[in-house]
Amino acid sequence: MAAEKFETSLKKLEEVVRKLEGGSLSLDDSIKAFEEGVKHAAFCAKKLDEAERKVEVLIKQRDGSFRKEPFTTDDDE
Repeated sequence: MAAEKFETSLKKLEEVVRKLEGGSLSLDDSIKAFEEGVKHAAFCAKKLDEAERKVEVLIKQRDGSFRKEPFTTDDDE
């Protein structure tokens, strides 16, 4: 899932939710779908957190100016 985009993962998560809310899945399929949904939700949450930290780096300059600083994630190492 590392190369996956936020938007793709979000769409997959939405599809999982639709399937689960539809109520037509067996218990085993529901559990598998739930596990897949949890993975997509965690991925999306991580990407949103990274974006939030990046925005914070851009706006939190002490002298009031805006300066772009390098933003690295755990994946960059």
